[in-house]
Amino acid sequence: MAANGNSKPIDFCTLGMFIIDDIYPPKNASDNPPKTNIIGGAGTYSAIGARLLSPPPRASSVGWIIDEGTDFPPELRSVIASWQTNVLIRPRDALTTRGWNGYEGNEHRAFKYLTEKKRLTADDLTPDLLRAKSFHLICSPTRCVDLTSQILDRRRAAFDSELERPVVIWEPVPDLCTPEELNNTYKALSHVDIISPNHEELGALFGFSHELEVDKAAIEKQTNKLLARGIGPSNDGAVVVRAGKEGCLVANLGTRKWLPAYHQDSTKVIDPTGGGNGFLGGLAVGLVRCDGEIVQAARWGSVAASFCIEQVGMPTLTTVVATATCTDELWNDESVTDRLKEYRDRTS
Repeated sequence: MAANGNSKPIDFCTLGMFIIDDIYPPKNASDNPPKTNIIGGAGTYSAIGARLLSPPPRASSVGWIIDEGTDFPPELRSVIASWQTNVLIRPRDALTTRGWNGYEGNEHRAFKYLTEKKRLTADDLTPDLLRAKSFHLICSPTRCVDLTSQILDRRRAAFDSELERPVVIWEPVPDLCTPEELNNTYKALSHVDIISPNHEELGALFGFSHELEVDKAAIEKQTNKLLARGIGPSNDGAVVVRAGKEGCLVANLGTRKWLPAYHQDSTKVIDPTGGGNGFLGGLAVGLVRCDGEIVQAARWGSVAASFCIEQVGMPTLTTVVATATCTDELWNDESVTDRLKEYRDRTS
C-alpha cells in the first residue's frame, strides 16, 4: 500500500532471510530420519518470535519477506498463510534459498547453503514495511551501518518527519565476531538501539572462549566494554546477551539484570536452532508495546524463544480462542499469554 495514512501499522520487520532447511541427524541416530522441506532461516524465526506475541488482529503487524523460488513447496505456503502476518512473498526465477543442516555430535549443527542465497536490502522494503516501528538486522558490522543508514534515509525521503526513529536491533553474524572486527563493531554501536550477540559470539569478539560452563562474569565484563563505547544515537541503547540455558543478560547504562531461560527442564528443548532469532522477534515487539521497557521486552523474547526450541522447525498454531474482547492462541497446545504471565511472575 502507498503511504497514505491508511496502511496497517507494522510493529516489526526483519531483513533476515527465509530458508528451506533439510536436516540430517547424527549418523548413529537410526531412529531419527532426515527431515526435509522444513521452514527455517533467521528472518523466519525472528518473524515467528514476533508473531507468537501478536495474536489477531496484531498478526498483520509482523512484516517480513520471502523470495519464493520455482521449487517452493505449496504446503509451506499454507502454513505461512495460517499465521496471518504481513509477509511479502515475491516470485523468484530461481530455486528458493535452501540449507543443509547436519549434526556434529549431539548438539552442534553445521550449516551450508545448497542453493544461491538472496540477501535482503533496504531497497526491498515496501512503503508498508519501511514504516515499521522496529527492524531486526542480522549482518556484519559494516553492513549494519549501511543498512541502518539506508533505512533511515529512505524513511526520511518517503515520510519526512512524520515517523519517529524506529528501534534497530542488530544480531551480529557469528563468522565476523572476531577480534579483527571489534573496531568495526564499536563503530556500528551508535547506529543501533540494541546489539544482541549470544555469549559465544560476544566472547569471540574479545578473543575469549567459554569452557564447560557459561562464564557470567566474563559476559558482564565484555558487555561493559560495549556499553562504554556508547550504544544508540543518544547513548541510551542496550546490550542483550543470549546465553542459552543460562538465559540472558539485559544491560544498559541504568540496568543490569539476568533473566533465566524459560525452560529449566532440558527435556523440553528439542532443537535450539532459531531460539535466538525468535527471542529477538519477541524482544522487538515487546520494546514497541511496553514503552521501551527493556527487561519486560526481554521477558517477551524469552517466552518467544521457548516456543521456538520445543521442536524441529517452527512452533505449531493449534487453536485460536476468540472472545468479545480479545483473541488468545495456543501454540504447541499452550497459551502464549499464560506462559508470559507465569514467566513474568517467576522473574519479577
